[in-house]
Amino acid sequence: MIDPHAPAPPGTPAPWGAPAPLPVRPGTGRFLVLACVFVCAACGLVYELELVALASYLIGDSVTQASVVLSVMVFAMGVGSLAAKRLRWHAAAGFAAVEAALALVGGCSAMALYAVFAWTGGWGGLWSAGPRCLLVAFSLAIGLLIGAEVPLLMELIQRIRRQDAGGAVADLFAADYVGALVGGLAFPFLLLPFLGQLTGTLLTGTVNVVAGGALVLGLFRRDLSRRARWTLLVAGVTVLGLLASAAVLVGDFERAARHAVYGADVRVALQTDVQEIVLTGGTHGRPLDLFLDGRLRVGGHDERRYHEALVHPAMTGPHARVLILGGGDGMATREVLRHRGVDRVDIVELDAGLVRLARHDPALAALNGHAYDDPGVHVFTADAFHWLREAPRSGYDVVIADLPDPGITASTKLYSQEFYGLARRALAPGGRLVVHAGPVQARPRAFWTVAATMRAAGLATTPYRVLGHDAGFTPGPDRSAGESRAPHDWGFVLATAGPVGPVGPRLRLPADGPRLRTLTEGALERDALKTPAAWPPPSTLVHPRY
Repeated sequence: MIDPHAPAPPGTPAPWGAPAPLPVRPGTGRFLVLACVFVCAACGLVYELELVALASYLIGDSVTQASVVLSVMVFAMGVGSLAAKRLRWHAAAGFAAVEAALALVGGCSAMALYAVFAWTGGWGGLWSAGPRCLLVAFSLAIGLLIGAEVPLLMELIQRIRRQDAGGAVADLFAADYVGALVGGLAFPFLLLPFLGQLTGTLLTGTVNVVAGGALVLGLFRRDLSRRARWTLLVAGVTVLGLLASAAVLVGDFERAARHAVYGADVRVALQTDVQEIVLTGGTHGRPLDLFLDGRLRVGGHDERRYHEALVHPAMTGPHARVLILGGGDGMATREVLRHRGVDRVDIVELDAGLVRLARHDPALAALNGHAYDDPGVHVFTADAFHWLREAPRSGYDVVIADLPDPGITASTKLYSQEFYGLARRALAPGGRLVVHAGPVQARPRAFWTVAATMRAAGLATTPYRVLGHDAGFTPGPDRSAGESRAPHDWGFVLATAGPVGPVGPRLRLPADGPRLRTLTEGALERDALKTPAAWPPPSTLVHPRY
């Protein structure tokens, strides 16, 4: 693949002969080429980050998706650099063609990935791997085109004025790395919050094709034949037209794709600083479902079964002060407030937008019993880990961890030994901690890792589960699972601070507690799980095991 060749002797003229006839002075020409390097590098990194972000949202497990995208793209960049050697005799035309192709492929990649996920993700079988295959294909194609940029730009900058290779490489990579910095910062702080992934990527493609076309047709047009100039101009305008058309239709596309994923009953869809929130149903007798980043978080059919099992076993004993970690939908708070003797409930929720929706959406507020209107409820908008670390030892009688699935990368630290150590410190003597630990049937290793991690933090544990219905949506980390996309149970771990032994706190319900709809003490005792003969190793911040 790598062509063997002997180094050129000193003073060898450039293969194109005389310097390029430019419409500007050579110094200005070099500046324009380096400016184009800067812009193209920024666009390339935006494509890369967009693939990582969208794949993490659509497929799950951001570490795996980031590793796939980065490794495939870097490999493809090397192949693209080698392939670009065949274009170096026509560097100007080749660079313009590469930028047009890159703008089209990179700019439309987000819409294509979303479309495949929305319309084929539920077909099952081989189609369930469609988003993953397309992710690899886009990473490969974009990497090939980005890799071809630098050799061609090196030819163009040398075309202006012959320079030693070391100096030219230094100038080129300096502009390239600074552009990558700007693109990397622009994606999370400008494009994503203000334009969204689809529009932001389309705008990036527009900038890409304009920069490449302007450089070649403006600065190196005398290197091109009349036919080549018109061909490149038509190609660039066509790409711009396609990107502009997609940008105009992006709103309709998002609505259609959302309905394909969630059904036609989508009532609320908003993107907060933390996640995408979708509400379906909740009117005309239809059950309300709450989706967070595409994962079913509150299901109208099973919502009470989940929250009653999560909250009420932990309310046996003193419960004047209760801390809820997560649970911004207000359902766990509703169950806590059903008990007499609750003086204060502190909720630590990262997403303020979810709390606002739970307060003000009529259907969601009715489902959570208008829990946020209670004067004893206090909300803290913060990351649960950092809040526990910075909060004083408050002596909570009950701590309820109503957090996303442990297999989601962003949640891994909230299921670590360090996190449970902080939660244990927040408990009053004799206090109880209950944790949603994910499905037992679908992901037993992750569930028992949660229990083992709590034991490693000095907590005596009692694992249990309750059965639920198949909702057709996965609450776990992998949104593109194949045949069984939703677990049929929820796993929980009840714990107290004390000596770690074979027996944890007893599973029972408060004698003076409210009447429950889905849970009885006998059923709860039958749902207790036998501890494994060999515990898996605990999960820590530096060695996550989910």
